[in-house]
Amino acid sequence: MSLKSSEKIDTNLYELVIDVDGETWNKAINEAFQKQRKNITIPGFRKGKATRGMVERYYGEGVFYEDAFEIIYPDAVEAAVNEAGIEIVDNPFDVDFKEVGKDGLTFSLKATVKPEVEIGDYKSLELKKPIAEVTDEDVAAELATQQERGARFVEVDREAKLDDLTVIDFEGFVDDVAFEGGKGEGYELTLGSGQFIPGFEDQIVGHKVGEEFDVNVKFPEDYVEELAAKDAVFKVKLNAIKEKQLPELDDDFAMDVSEYDTLDEYKEHIKEDLAKTKADAADAEVDSQIFEKLAGLIKAEIPEVMFEHEVDNAVQDFGYQIQAQGLDLQTYLAYTGMTEEALRDSFRERAENQVKVRLALEKIAELENFDVTDEDVDAQYNKLAEQYEMDVETIKSILPAEDIKKDVSTTKALDAVKATAKITEVDANELIAESVAEKVEEAAEKAEEKKPAKKTTAKKTTTAKKTTAKKTTTKKADDAEKKPAAKKTTAKKTTAKKADDGEKKPAAKKTTAKKTTAKKTTKKADDKAE
Repeated sequence: MSLKSSEKIDTNLYELVIDVDGETWNKAINEAFQKQRKNITIPGFRKGKATRGMVERYYGEGVFYEDAFEIIYPDAVEAAVNEAGIEIVDNPFDVDFKEVGKDGLTFSLKATVKPEVEIGDYKSLELKKPIAEVTDEDVAAELATQQERGARFVEVDREAKLDDLTVIDFEGFVDDVAFEGGKGEGYELTLGSGQFIPGFEDQIVGHKVGEEFDVNVKFPEDYVEELAAKDAVFKVKLNAIKEKQLPELDDDFAMDVSEYDTLDEYKEHIKEDLAKTKADAADAEVDSQIFEKLAGLIKAEIPEVMFEHEVDNAVQDFGYQIQAQGLDLQTYLAYTGMTEEALRDSFRERAENQVKVRLALEKIAELENFDVTDEDVDAQYNKLAEQYEMDVETIKSILPAEDIKKDVSTTKALDAVKATAKITEVDANELIAESVAEKVEEAAEKAEEKKPAKKTTAKKTTTAKKTTAKKTTTKKADDAEKKPAAKKTTAKKTTAKKADDGEKKPAAKKTTAKKTTAKKTTKKADDKAE
């Protein structure tokens, strides 16, 4: 097999013509025949006993061509792509037989390739790094969190107050009629938690165990349609009041929650742990700024398919996360009322940035011409084996050494950018404030761009009617039965992390006869660009 010709026919598009020699072609034909012969029947022969020549004379010389082509296609394309010195980013298309016979095969195809990339000055970036300082207040806050985790609730004989855990029976009425799902017994409610609609919890404050009383509330306007903005009365009985008691901060507490014998030792451990966490977060913030700047420094006509593949990966990873929670993606979409198109759109901006960052780092690695040694590759294999809890040989069978070299070179590129950047340490709160201000400004600009242009005429000005989409709410059946008075909540959107974060094991490469899949590798830059 060999590359007959390679021609650039458009931006990021090549046409390859590939020759398959007669020996290789006939070997593939024979392999196809052997796979099918047991199911072939022709007159005068028992099933599976006819020779290849007899079958070809009966059904035609090209009877096995299609299957033979599927056999040779992956290797033929891979060899031709390597010989042409191009890197394809999608499955080839417009495959066409030019010449075919027992003497060999010539076919053509079109392939989308990585774009040519130019990059601006990446050696003098100005970055801000949050100061990773641990204060006594930070340590105290962590201790308070641990106290809360160890808190217990003890029944008390007094009037209920905020932060108490109460146990209540209740039944709700609108216009003296009990409404569906408005009844509960033995319900545990922490006063001040905001779990129920405004005004409900405050009216329990001041009552004692055994008292029965009315709670008068008004449902919010954005509540479920049948109850929205309506006045309601809840008949409530207070069954128990439990006071939260926090454990004392002493040596016994330290031994209960840690491996340390004294509170002072535990505090020192907390300080060290927080210092590492803050340092890691500071480094991640620097990387994030680098990725944002690199994405803006490249000039390239990036094929749309590269963005689409990155979105595909993000949706797939998100699907894995949903499965881990016991849902499949379609069920999640149905429950949230979100379309798959909307889900893909939510990943689009991040996907575009990841593609741009990866191209930028690859270009820097090319310009700097880093030397990637066998030791570097072995170290990366060992790191991945530890990350995915697999043996090194299995990792090697999944990820080719060339892919690992690319990963190492992009990591070296990132380190090189950091080494030449001007990094100024600033207060973390200052950095957060700047980030928020930038996001607000970006949001305002986007909103301004979406505004329709005003249309005026000499005689009259027309104003488009404003329409508001109706809200649709979805409620679980058990929620309707148990928590009628709870405030309506909106699920927060979540974004999928990359598989490189260690959540999934790398999948083995898969090739099929009719298509070649662009190689996917784990990339440190991809993880942090998220």
